[in-house]
Amino acid sequence: MEPFNKNDRVLIVSPHPDDEAIGCAGLIQHALKAGAQVKAVYLTNGDHNELAFIVYEKRLVFRKGEFLYLGGVRRQESINAMKSLGVDKDNLIFLGYPDFGTFTIFNQFWQTDKPFKNMFTRVSKVPYKQDLSFGAPYVGESILNDFKKVLLDYKPTKIFVSHPADVNVDHKSAYLFLQVALLDLGEQAADMKVTPYLVHCVGWPKPRHYHPELSLEPPSKFKDSQINWLKISLTPEELEKKHKMILYYRSQTNSSAFYLLAFARKNELFGNYTNIELTDQTSLKAKAPDFFGFTHLFKNVEEEGMFSSDVYIEDQGQVSYAVVDKCILIRIEPGKKAKRKLSFILYMFGYSKSTPFAAMPKIRLIAKGKKFRVFDGKKLKTETGVSVDVGPKSTLIRIPLSFLGDPNIIFTSLKSYGDPLSVDVAGFRKIILK
Repeated sequence: MEPFNKNDRVLIVSPHPDDEAIGCAGLIQHALKAGAQVKAVYLTNGDHNELAFIVYEKRLVFRKGEFLYLGGVRRQESINAMKSLGVDKDNLIFLGYPDFGTFTIFNQFWQTDKPFKNMFTRVSKVPYKQDLSFGAPYVGESILNDFKKVLLDYKPTKIFVSHPADVNVDHKSAYLFLQVALLDLGEQAADMKVTPYLVHCVGWPKPRHYHPELSLEPPSKFKDSQINWLKISLTPEELEKKHKMILYYRSQTNSSAFYLLAFARKNELFGNYTNIELTDQTSLKAKAPDFFGFTHLFKNVEEEGMFSSDVYIEDQGQVSYAVVDKCILIRIEPGKKAKRKLSFILYMFGYSKSTPFAAMPKIRLIAKGKKFRVFDGKKLKTETGVSVDVGPKSTLIRIPLSFLGDPNIIFTSLKSYGDPLSVDVAGFRKIILK
């Protein structure tokens, strides 16, 4: 990791209160020691974690006000935790958007008078008076505008954000909203360097509980991925501060200390996928198109905690990309051990320099074997030009670029289901169309 200096302005993008401690407590200490400025922005107040709240409160909770109370508790825990490292309250920005709802907002709630409504808090706008945009509706424009305001006001030189391969939906959306905000700002954001940190990956890190003698290594299923991993080493003093910082989150550690403290190790991990650059291979009728890159698919369980100690990684194939005749092609090769028809969800979010992102299609393709449906946000689309060709060894998806809004950049992710267990969720990849 490139060292910090006194001219750096560091911004930590934390999807929930505690992610900044889990992923970046050591990094924050390095930045402060170098004399850099440090701020953190929290996408949500973490008010959806009902199980942790029940353990914390030692009673069943179902009322709207109690979930908002939990959001206030977690906000204060962040203030206390960051203060323990030397970051004061004035450098913490809380946005207050719905925990476990921001990814749905990203792909379904734009240009609408009916904002997203949180299942537990039963509110559809930012409910916390102390947060940046109190009263802002739960729509994509609100979150995107808040990100752009934070970036323009602070002008960070280095940004650390949740990883595009993180399985938590709020972690995915924090990454995506940041990417769109940076693209919208253009030259104003040209010098802002983005580095993701990973938190949620099934069965990782192992062993659980506090192991200060161990290093934090990349998850085994990413061993051959296109992620360039970086490390920051922690001194014993820095590690002890991180350990204590995590324990400030009593609302979470009361139920999940075995998991959260597993991140307090001799180093922290950062890294991102390489971008995919594609050039239109105009009319390749005489030969097969050249596909770029691949994302491995793995047989694995899906939800955190639903695993056993003997879970193994099994290669289940790969995904690759090409552009031909103004269509993007996605080729899925399930692997030799696939036992039944491939089922998957494909997300395609295009970005165009000439069209506001709110007006761009937000495409979601759901397929099972040869049958598929295509949605733009919440709307089912029938006239799409999309095709899904299922062959004996691979599935080929063809999507006209015009249907995606003629983008310059595409953010894409594939969630594929195999037999008998769910396979890896491919991280969001950035495809640049040249």
